[in-house]
Amino acid sequence: MNTETNSTIVPSLTQASEMLRGAIGQIQFARNYTLELLENTPQELWFTIPAGMPTNVAWQVGHLTVSQYGLLMFRIRGRGPDDLELIPGKFRKTYGRGTVPSADASSQPTPEELLDRLAQVHAQSMQVLEGVAPEVLLEAVDMPYAAYPIKLGAILFCPIHEGIHAGQLGLLRRMHGLESVR
Repeated sequence: MNTETNSTIVPSLTQASEMLRGAIGQIQFARNYTLELLENTPQELWFTIPAGMPTNVAWQVGHLTVSQYGLLMFRIRGRGPDDLELIPGKFRKTYGRGTVPSADASSQPTPEELLDRLAQVHAQSMQVLEGVAPEVLLEAVDMPYAAYPIKLGAILFCPIHEGIHAGQLGLLRRMHGLESVR
């Protein structure tokens, strides 16, 4: 049975569990595509903001890291004891929503460091999702939320968000004169 919350039909516990399984697969698919784009983008281009573009590869990677942490770790289980080391305040202030990308590589982590942090957050996020109790999926969350005003909504939004930024990575690659990877 579905329940209604704030004029949104919320899935049942069984439906939420099934949706979680599908979302985990979509999250991994989106991440694999992002990594394929990054593997085929020379790191010396990561901090360059092409003419007419508002962003660069480094910002996209940092932003995906901060966002995945927020959607799949913080939203689901709250702040953990090691989270400030994983996503320090300076990192959030550099790559969080509403921040402005910088072409100054000296003030940012290296591409290798960005990739390492991206991988760490992804691995820990997947562990959180594998261990989340089904009833937790239906717990309410505050704005901003996506899809549903429950924790499941954050999980469902994560692969969509990554797909949006993978598209931006693809456009950045083309602006740098690189061929499409697919």
